[in-house]
Parts: sequence; structure tokens; C-alpha cells
Amino acid sequence: MLVALIAKDKAGALDTRLKNRAAHVEHLKSGGLVAQAGPLLNANGEMCGSLVIFDVESVAQVQEWAAADPYAKADLFESVEIIPWNRVIG
Repeated sequence: MLVALIAKDKAGALDTRLKNRAAHVEHLKSGGLVAQAGPLLNANGEMCGSLVIFDVESVAQVQEWAAADPYAKADLFESVEIIPWNRVIG
């Protein structure tokens, strides 16, 4: 099943994102659960959140992954949504 994780950063948290980015990218690459990923951008082109698409057996796997994400551990996010997703195009 495909699952989308949509996370929005706290206001003024770009420095926190940048300090934890390398560890976050390593986490994305580990485990073989992530199908696609990239940052959300604000009107100025600055990173302000994350979109991660998972190919998993259950939503629980995504919840576990999200809890272990270095960004989550750094308290970067204002909100996180984990939503089953149905790809129609692509």
C-alpha cells in the first residue's frame, strides 16, 4: 500500500531542518520503505516541510518510521499527517 506523510515545519525552524538534514536523508535511505521524498517549499523557495511517499504493508510501519525520524526527534514539525494514498498517474 502507498502512504503519504505530509509534515509542516514550525515557523522559523529552517535552521533546525538544516542541522538535521543529513541524518534525515540517511533515515530516508534506510529500511527500504520510502518510494519518493522531498521537501515542501514556501513562496521564497525555502524548505518548510516534507512529503514522503512510502510503499509499505501497513500504516503502522510509517508511524514507526516517523517516530524515529531525526526531524521528529529534533521537534521540527508543527504538524504531521499520515494518509493512505492511491496513485492514479505516474
